[in-house]
Amino acid sequence: MQPDDTARWSIEDLDFSRIPLDEVRSDETHFYLACSASFVESGSDLYTSNLVDFFEGDDEVTTWLREHWEPEELQHGRALRAYVAHVWPEFDWEPAYRNFLAEYATYCKVELLAPSRGLEMSARCVVETGTATYYRALARSIREPVFIDLATRIANDEVSHYKHFYRFFRRYREEEGLSRVRVLGTLARRTWELKSEDADCAIRHIAKNRSPERTEDARYLREMRGRMGRTVSRNLSPGATLKMLMRPLELPQPVQAALQFPVELLMTCVFLR
Repeated sequence: MQPDDTARWSIEDLDFSRIPLDEVRSDETHFYLACSASFVESGSDLYTSNLVDFFEGDDEVTTWLREHWEPEELQHGRALRAYVAHVWPEFDWEPAYRNFLAEYATYCKVELLAPSRGLEMSARCVVETGTATYYRALARSIREPVFIDLATRIANDEVSHYKHFYRFFRRYREEEGLSRVRVLGTLARRTWELKSEDADCAIRHIAKNRSPERTEDARYLREMRGRMGRTVSRNLSPGATLKMLMRPLELPQPVQAALQFPVELLMTCVFLR
């Protein structure tokens, strides 16, 4: 196993005392962004269990998933939860998360994975690309310094995870003889699925706990989703995203350059819908 290329960090490295509470607490969009991220990241063990089952027999992959990927993903959830608890201590995180998890678990099934191990590894590359892109955008969009620090740390972790999934993908691509056409189909489909269910699910359960009177207010929920999406889409880094997203295809550089605008447009649409 190759060593991780990012330095390990812990929640204790985050100095919550630096947060200007008077400025941050009233920012409803910031609250929903931080809290929804804490929910999704805290449910990472569901995906780990599915992937470990899917790759049973490949000890290199399953060991890395259990010993590196899952602990680091769950740390993201704990750090984001700690941030939310410090800034918005009145929010009762645990019951809201439990309700979210009950619904979220229905989206995390082994049968929803790609049809082969190689294609699933390419799908994992898309997910890590999307997550790294998302947290990079959050780090650019939020002025609060501690959240910038946290989002940057998470983004760096996701890039490191991407490198492992890509390495595993290359091995399986050779074993399965995967064509570019099949890989492209998986990349396109998984890119369009990014954030399709996770954010909506989190927003609903956050609102139910924080503002019960708005639980059935479809207009409010839609507006909040739009505000969150615009915050991210205005701060995307298309160059880095394109490089990561297209890497499994190993296309010539002129072809990648030609794809930059459509890929940027696609990622904008994904985060805005």
